[in-house]
Amino acid sequence: MPTLHNTRVSNLTKIINTYVQKVYFWLFIGLIITSITAYVVSTDPDVYNVILGNDIVFFGLLVAQFLAIVSIVAFIKRIPDNLAEITFGLYCFLTGLTLSSIFLEFSIYSIAYVILITAAMFGFMSLYGYVAKTDLTSVGNIATMALFGIILALIVNLFLMNSVLDMILSIFGVMIFCAFTAHDTQKIKSTLMENGEDLIKKEILGALNLYLDFANLFLDLLNLLGKRRED
Repeated sequence: MPTLHNTRVSNLTKIINTYVQKVYFWLFIGLIITSITAYVVSTDPDVYNVILGNDIVFFGLLVAQFLAIVSIVAFIKRIPDNLAEITFGLYCFLTGLTLSSIFLEFSIYSIAYVILITAAMFGFMSLYGYVAKTDLTSVGNIATMALFGIILALIVNLFLMNSVLDMILSIFGVMIFCAFTAHDTQKIKSTLMENGEDLIKKEILGALNLYLDFANLFLDLLNLLGKRRED
């Protein structure tokens, strides 16, 4: 006969599992929006040229992406639930617009191949973060510091245009975002117990963090493993 303690643990486990499933639902929706948008734009030369052929439009989209993230992260407690959901969808849509170039730079079979690899690595690291008993906070802190180093190196490489350095940075990027995936997954579980914004907003924030992990992991792997059309 189950004890009161075991019943409470079982109920808590169900609540956590349901919450995490909803986070992954929003992640899936975000990735679908980005993928469809990027592919559709890449197949329409007129739209593609307007977006990526015009520097003002392109950088305007980057600014809009930044504002969308700021709106979600900084003002999540002040905006309505439906606005948080719409803003997340808008960010994923804008990301699809700016990432449409990968369909012209890489073969679609290469993109599909890398997506499968990304999904496998992301799934493994996320599962590890979900079941890990060890606190991964220090892993997240190290990954954050390493990410700043990567960003600085990327800025320098914009002037050097060194392909070897670019590949090395992609390798480190894969390791960093694998670490972030495990850390962020574990953090999603802990945020359920925190007071503050309601569940829907927590789900959106969790999905945004995982979305960024997945997208950056994919781009680094694509840079390492993707087959370019001119090859």
